[in-house]
Order: sequence, then C-alpha cells, then structure tokens
Amino acid sequence: MSFSVSTGAPSPIDDHAPQLSDVRRYGRYVVRRFVSAARAADRPTFRRLLIEHLGNGVHELPVTLEQWPAYEHVNVQGALDVILAEHGNEAEVIGVAGHRHRGPFGIADLIGDESHFGGPQPGNVTKINLPSGPGDRTRECLSAAVILLATQDHRMAVLLRGPDPESGLSDVTLEIIATRPDAAEHLGQRLRQLALEHNVYRGQVVSFGHSMFGERSSLLRFRERPTTSREELILPATTFEDLRRQVVGVARNRTRLRAAGQHLKRGMLLYGPPGVGKTHSVRYLISELVDTTVVELTGETLHGIREACSVARALQPAMIVVEDVDLIAEERSHYGGETPLLFTLLNEMDGLDEDADVVFLLTTNRADLLEPALASRPGRVDQAVHIPLPDRDSRRRLVELYRGALDVDLSRIESVLERTNGVTASFLKELLRRAAVVAADREDQSVGTQLQVTADDLDTSLDDLLDTRNQMTRAVLGYRDE
Repeated sequence: MSFSVSTGAPSPIDDHAPQLSDVRRYGRYVVRRFVSAARAADRPTFRRLLIEHLGNGVHELPVTLEQWPAYEHVNVQGALDVILAEHGNEAEVIGVAGHRHRGPFGIADLIGDESHFGGPQPGNVTKINLPSGPGDRTRECLSAAVILLATQDHRMAVLLRGPDPESGLSDVTLEIIATRPDAAEHLGQRLRQLALEHNVYRGQVVSFGHSMFGERSSLLRFRERPTTSREELILPATTFEDLRRQVVGVARNRTRLRAAGQHLKRGMLLYGPPGVGKTHSVRYLISELVDTTVVELTGETLHGIREACSVARALQPAMIVVEDVDLIAEERSHYGGETPLLFTLLNEMDGLDEDADVVFLLTTNRADLLEPALASRPGRVDQAVHIPLPDRDSRRRLVELYRGALDVDLSRIESVLERTNGVTASFLKELLRRAAVVAADREDQSVGTQLQVTADDLDTSLDDLLDTRNQMTRAVLGYRDE
C-alpha cells in the first residue's frame, strides 16, 4: 500500500502561460502607446516650427555661422537683448530640451529631424547668470535656444548654443537662417558690432581664471580696480617720472601724439629684487588709468597670452599686465610647441598695429633671464625701469606710510634707518607690523587702551628680524645679507 502526503504547496505554474493580470497589463501598455503616438502627432517639433516660420523652402536656405570664445557669452547675450528689444512682439524665444550629452547639433539638424523622441525638442528656456561687472553684477544669459524673428520683408531663425563642456562645446555659436540670405549675414555682423559696443569688459580690470569654463564661472574674471595714490608709491623721483610718463603720460596725450604721427603701442619692463614695490607700482598705474581695460596675467594663467592680446586689441585703450614674466622665459608654449611662451608674448606684441593704444607692462625679479630674448627682439619693450632698494629718504617715507594710524615713538628713527640699509619695502612693512605685535603683547597695556609702539619695541623687532635665526624670513622679505 502506498500513501501520498500533501505539503500544502501550490502546484507549479508555467511561467510562460498567460495570466489574466498579464492581459490587463498588456492592454494598458497598448493604450499608453496608442495615446502617446496620437499625441505625438500634435506635439510641436523644431522641424514644424521652423518650416512654419520660414516656409517650405527652408531646406535650401544657407546657414550663417558666428562663433565667439566662451568668455564672450555675456556680451553675445547683450547683443541679443538689443535685437530682441528691437523686434518686440515679432520675436519669440524657444528653449531647447533633450540636447545635453548628445554632442553638437546645428539648425540644419533641427530642420531635418522628424523624430519625436531622443533628439532636441522645444522645451523650457534655460538660462545662466554670468558675471557682468565687479562685485555681484550678473547678466541672465540663454544657455541654448531657438530665436524666431520677423520683419515686414523677411523672417529669420537663430540657434544659440552656449559653452557646454559635457557636450564637448567650448565656444558660443550662433547659426542664422533667413528667408533673405543677405539678412542672415547682416544680422551676424550686427550682433558682432553690438557685442563689442556693449562689451562688459571694456574699461574694467579682468584676469584669466584657472578653469577655462564652468557651469557658473567665466574665463575672464572681474577685479576691483585698486585705488593707490601717488603718496602711497614710494619711489625715487626720477624712477617715478619714468614710470608715469611712459604709461600715464602717453595715455593722457593719446590724441595729440596720434595727430603728430607718434605710435601709442608701448612696452615697459619693471625689474628689481623682490619686495621693492613692482606690484605696488602696477597697482598705482592701474589706479591712474581709470578708463583703460586692464588684463592681468599671473602664475598659471600666463598661457592665456593670445586671448589677453585679443581682448586688449578689441577694447582699446588697454593694458596687459604680465607679472613675473621671467617664469615664461624658458617655458614652452602650449600653442607653438618649441617656442617659449616669452617669444609667443613678443610675437603678439609685434603683431599689434603701431597706433594700437595698448601698453604691455611686464615685471620680473630676474632681468638676466629676459635680456637675451629682449635683445633679439628690439622694439617690443620701449623702456626698462629699475625699481631700486629704497634709499634712506625712501625708507623714512615708507615708515611713515606703513605706520598709518599707529602711535609709534620715532625718537630713534635715525638709528633704525641706519641699520636698515639694503632692506626692501616689504621688510619695513613687516618691521612696523612686528613692532605693533610686540607692543600689544606687553603686560602694561590693557585691553581697550590705544596701542602705543615705543622706540624699544621698534628696536626689539628690528633686532629680531636681523637675528641669524631669521635669515630665511629676511630672504622671503627680499632682504639679502651682505
């Protein structure tokens, strides 16, 4: 006799056998597909919009391409704002969706694309705030958009694409198509003129950023213009006059000099040991040239020489400041391969017209590294100005400058001046700061009382700086032991 035992488990079901729930799910899927396909026929596409705006012959119209560097995005938007205002209600801005991470596309692709999925489609207008001046000033700029324009005798469509590193786009591009081909070319020229006319960098102090492009950054960054007065620049009278005449004097007399047939392009080299005031001299010159566009190149941004010259050429009067130019004396150019960046700079200087109102201001601690290159390319630098170590009178003036509102007993100042022969301005600035620290640390000065620096405090600080254990400190302040 055999027995069967029931375990209570359900009998196995064939996974491929249709179930009632599968039929319901499939029905919903079919309905969704049917509805999507039906509605897609009514969904606007760029192909339909452009044919409706430009006519059935749109495929035969030429495309005008205009391109700018990424840092011009904010200026291109300024030009577009003028055009949009002129056209008023006859202008329409349409956002572009579904284009990220898909690589480049053009207006011809939009005209020929009949697909409803997977390509660029009309969508919300996306914008980005880009710097338009010092501080927090910004301008709202289109990231990607199709702009439809209409006049009494022709119609135009513009595709704007801003920089998009994720899609491999490093420039600002405008593609223009019009029912009257010469209108597209004219609009491109007008946009370039307006972008230059309303350029936000004109008359500003800008520097090149470390990151070429970013979601919320720009290659050119605004700087606050320094406010350094003549009294704050302590130099020998003849040195100061050489400095001022070549830069400020030419700028203020540009009209008369040009009328007399004299060229305005000039180059000046400031050289001298570290800490003597080369950077301070640059700040003074920038302060004086209030209407001049200043492009600063330092450190890692020295590779932006060609871009800086392009900006200066377009936004004259301009000044290009290259600090520590000796750093590029032997460094190879990213562009020219075997050509040192210094020669790239000299070539750019030579490439400007003689009447270009552009001054190149170079600074260096190592004039010996530059001399061979400058001697082989005469005429690029018109004047080399040596910024010397401060003499006794200059040291006296520097002490007065750096003491500011600090109460300092200068009864033994002659001794201090005698012992500081050969020091830099940076050394004296640190001397006053250190003397203030010594005074503040004394027990007999309670909190809330005015800080008073005695002659002993000054002597103690000087003894400390001249001590052998502070040899490296003196070195970084520009002082060299005999």
